[in-house]
Amino acid sequence: MSTHVLEAPTTSDTPVRRRRRVPEITYSVLVFVGLLVVWQVVVKVFDVSNILVPAPTAVADSLVDGFRDGSLITHSVVTLKEILIGFGIAVGSALVSAVLITQFRPVERVLFPLLILTQTIPKVAMAPLLIVWFGVGISSKVLTVALIAFFPLLINAVLGFRSAAYEQVEMLRSFGASRMQVMRHLQIPSALPHIFAGLEVAVILSVTGAVVAEFVGSSEGLGYLIQATNFTLDVARTFAVIVVLSAIGIALHAVVVQVGKRLVFWTTTPTDTASEI
Repeated sequence: MSTHVLEAPTTSDTPVRRRRRVPEITYSVLVFVGLLVVWQVVVKVFDVSNILVPAPTAVADSLVDGFRDGSLITHSVVTLKEILIGFGIAVGSALVSAVLITQFRPVERVLFPLLILTQTIPKVAMAPLLIVWFGVGISSKVLTVALIAFFPLLINAVLGFRSAAYEQVEMLRSFGASRMQVMRHLQIPSALPHIFAGLEVAVILSVTGAVVAEFVGSSEGLGYLIQATNFTLDVARTFAVIVVLSAIGIALHAVVVQVGKRLVFWTTTPTDTASEI
């Protein structure tokens, strides 16, 4: 008489595992497509005017036309340049300030309160002054981006450098480690997760800063193009510009996230944690 042994299903065959094989982005894409379909149907059924809310198909047509005639590409390059330069200035100045604040007590007592004070001034209110001081060229846009992106990164960097355990710092110093060695081998690795969290926020704010600056005064850029299309009531093109701005923000954020995953590989990101639930 043959005996059949019941085998437990392998982990790879469980429903949970099969569900996890589906990329998480798939669900987001499906929801987004569903919203577009609802938008298209509502606009057509209720005969909404293109001046109020254009249909997604009209926005897509305007997007294609904008890339075909080169206007979207030209203005996107200008805005992207402002974002990248301003973001770079914000990153450099924030990290240097964070190092000085956390390593030198007199600098912290003098500089940190002043930096906090400057953050009480709305950056949008500063944009017109920067236009007056530096003109309508790229300089005023870059400075606006840098000012808006600076503080979130500074706060995260300061928290990161201070997150190193006091006992570990004292242990390294007891073995004769210098201030630079403690920073290199302990404080910088401890700060990297916080720094990249700040970078993710700062890079999105950089896009906002560039558009705000272009709204105030500019003759080129995606912010300028939004105002120009609003003036001519070309709402479909306005939506197309917003799509391009969103794509730029998503792409820059994705770059920061991927770099962070490669450099800060020893930590668990919120996405990784959520995928295990």
